[in-house]
Amino acid sequence: MNAVLSWFATNGGKIDSASVGFTEFDGAGRGAVALRDIPEGHVLFKIPRSLILSTTTSALPRRVGLEQWRARGMHRGWAGLILCVMWETANGAASRWAPYLESLPSTFDTPMFWSEEDLEELRGTSVVEKLGKADAEKDFSEKVLPLVQSRPDIFPPETIPSFYTLEVYHIMGSRILSRSFDVERDEEEGEADVGNTSSGSAMDVDEPHAPEQEDGEGSSEDGEAEDEDEDDSIVVSMVPLADMLNARYECENAKLFYEKDSLGMMSTKPIKTGEQIWNTYGDLPNAELLRRYGHVDLVPLNESTDASTSDPSANPSALGNPGDVVEIRADLVLSVLDLPPQSEAKTKERIDWWLEQGGDDVLILDSDHTIPPALISLIRLLQLDDADWAKTVEKDKPPKPKLDAESMGVVIRVLERRLGEYPTTVDTDIALLLQTTNTELSLNKKHALAVRIGEKRILERTLEDARARVVAAAVAASSGNGKKRKAGEELEAERNTRTKTQRKR
Repeated sequence: MNAVLSWFATNGGKIDSASVGFTEFDGAGRGAVALRDIPEGHVLFKIPRSLILSTTTSALPRRVGLEQWRARGMHRGWAGLILCVMWETANGAASRWAPYLESLPSTFDTPMFWSEEDLEELRGTSVVEKLGKADAEKDFSEKVLPLVQSRPDIFPPETIPSFYTLEVYHIMGSRILSRSFDVERDEEEGEADVGNTSSGSAMDVDEPHAPEQEDGEGSSEDGEAEDEDEDDSIVVSMVPLADMLNARYECENAKLFYEKDSLGMMSTKPIKTGEQIWNTYGDLPNAELLRRYGHVDLVPLNESTDASTSDPSANPSALGNPGDVVEIRADLVLSVLDLPPQSEAKTKERIDWWLEQGGDDVLILDSDHTIPPALISLIRLLQLDDADWAKTVEKDKPPKPKLDAESMGVVIRVLERRLGEYPTTVDTDIALLLQTTNTELSLNKKHALAVRIGEKRILERTLEDARARVVAAAVAASSGNGKKRKAGEELEAERNTRTKTQRKR
């Protein structure tokens, strides 16, 4: 750590060493700690733009030749940045970032490196299908390795077995996934058009003096920038020192902000002496935390308890991540509806239209236990007869998410089918968690349990609510109060009430 701090200061970095220290935290690795009381808006350290490592600051793209760099597709995705980090590492002491690169981890607890046995523990979650391991290996074999082998003047053949292997590629990719920032391109770098890695890095950087801005604004969850102009101005970058801060659900007390010639890490609230200095990953669900960073957040689910002082070992069954979500794929909805084979072409037409209208092919269920309006709208769309389908297309608007009795029946079957994708029940998982000691379960299996339990809790609670609402609507419809309210109307009225009163996330 001393070598990194010395390198940082020698190259123009500034740190308030009286306020900020770095230490090892049990179970969380290295992090930053307040050495004295820090007020809100205090600059903890500043990183010169020259110390940021990206495809625009590394000399590699220009050594290769910008035209060839783009011709080989190195400006798309993360392949270019990963190769830059590999090359800078291979250069050893000759690299501007040598001390920093030497300090980065080479082992990870992310599922990318799990065994098949451990990955089986994540069955039913969305983690495995999002690992992107096959895509990464395709990029390596089709883009990175051919470039490396074609330029022995830049990549000496004797260095390839040590610095340019698939294993090293995965390690460097994991470093970037877990530690990078979305940084706005420096205007002076704009002429060197080496392209941009896609968004989806660990953290973003805010405009100066704007701590209220939301994290990740302008980027979609899957890492694709929503606006092409904005995409051209953002570069995924490694930011020394800033990437040493840990993060935890709703504990953020510092964030990185733009300044003219540097990036500044600034406190966003008062920090007391001895407290950890937390950055933010956007309060992600445990599935994403595990996939990207190799850890999960476990905080008390009782809102009256202070998350920052929780002890996960006290009562593991009472802990979880309030940001957990469950993903429901559109093809699962199709399988529940069990539409006749002869309607396959019509179904595809409707799905394509749904996507063109901005609908998602993955629907999100969160801890509010509210049925997503998009799920209801999609179900109604797929059940329209031909005449109503034609009217919907003419209106150029998906059906309203009116939750009638028929739609609710489909929703319940969708939730049941989704819950059935996990090989175990939530009660089984909790019992396993309570009956085993810390030494009887591997870290990977503990993390998998946390992800599974969080998702199943959401599904089971939402399913319970949905079934209760069906029963209540049926009772109301058959009661002798003279109102003769239809079950569907009862469901719709109840849904509207829940929407108005549901708590904010």
